[in-house]
Amino acid sequence: MSSLTTLIKARVSANNFDSAHVMSPSEISDLITVAGEAPTSFNQQNWRAIAVNSAEGKAKLMGLAYGQPKVGDAAVTFIMVGKSTGYKDLPQMFASTVAAGTMPQETLDGMVGMAEGVYGSNPAMQRDEAVRSASFAGMTLMLAAQDKGLASGPMIGFDPAGVAAAFGLTADEVPVMLISCGNAAPGNWPRKARRPVAEVVSFA
Repeated sequence: MSSLTTLIKARVSANNFDSAHVMSPSEISDLITVAGEAPTSFNQQNWRAIAVNSAEGKAKLMGLAYGQPKVGDAAVTFIMVGKSTGYKDLPQMFASTVAAGTMPQETLDGMVGMAEGVYGSNPAMQRDEAVRSASFAGMTLMLAAQDKGLASGPMIGFDPAGVAAAFGLTADEVPVMLISCGNAAPGNWPRKARRPVAEVVSFA
């Protein structure tokens, strides 16, 4: 197996974290840098992460996550946020590419028109894309953490409206998931069995 396959097969979703472990801002930023390599439709990059690592922030988030201890114990819990109107940012996202001559302006104009056609009048598709992008980034972040010897635990057990209000999300932002990250403490479940390949693939 490649090192990547080994990494993926070794990852578990942790619930128990070393509460004494602290991650520096640069260590947290390193994880986000890798997460930024995740794909997004039209390269919208329509997601962001809120790194909750202060005692005050942890207490606030823990209250909105139904008291889950890992939010308080982990070195950091990321709020993965998707943006439903990311397609509107495409001109800004590609401005430097056009300026460098790598992409003609007419190509960008065509992309912007296609994105507007896909998302502009389709709120359901906008939300789906926000969730998709933040999810890709979240999985990439967890693999980056695994690569650094850190444990991670994703969760959907939180109050979305409460998190949005408490952490200043805008009307076009969706709190997709929380990901606690840090050094593991004893007591985590071993890796759980996966369904056989024959049950999850078909050929057409």
